[in-house]
Amino acid sequence: MTSRFWITAAFAAALLASCSGVSAGGGKANAAGCNPGEALSQSDAGLDQVRLCITSGKKVHAFTVEIARTSQQQARGLMFRNAVADDKGMVFPFTETRMASFWMKNTFIPLDIIFVRADGSIENIAMNTIPYSTDPVESTAPVAAVLELRGGLTAELGIKAGDKVRWTAK
Repeated sequence: MTSRFWITAAFAAALLASCSGVSAGGGKANAAGCNPGEALSQSDAGLDQVRLCITSGKKVHAFTVEIARTSQQQARGLMFRNAVADDKGMVFPFTETRMASFWMKNTFIPLDIIFVRADGSIENIAMNTIPYSTDPVESTAPVAAVLELRGGLTAELGIKAGDKVRWTAK
């Protein structure tokens, strides 16, 4: 067989792999390099970090997120930060599904606040929340977690309600 055949076969295999996405179980790595739940080193703030993946249509977006587990960590959130990188964020897992309400007091930058159902689907997104505001930013139904990303990023990436969020908090 010719080298052209092997190059074409390799390209086809790579193309198929890039479309495979992340499995529902969340353990499979994909072409985007997203392995949800992959444990990472602690953040500068001393919080555990994991890999989180959002599947939006055929695209998979990978993020390194800090896990705000305790009530103190959740109360502080991303307050007092001057920036959030495009591939970073913070996840707030809850022990039970509930209505969630956040505010932006002492938060210097706009955030996209993503409310996540127990099945990992996005319930709703509050985009570009207003820094320093004490107005409540709320879920539209009970959720199992909240994810905060840089303000405007969800619109730029096409992330929307119904998309799937995968991570494993270790």
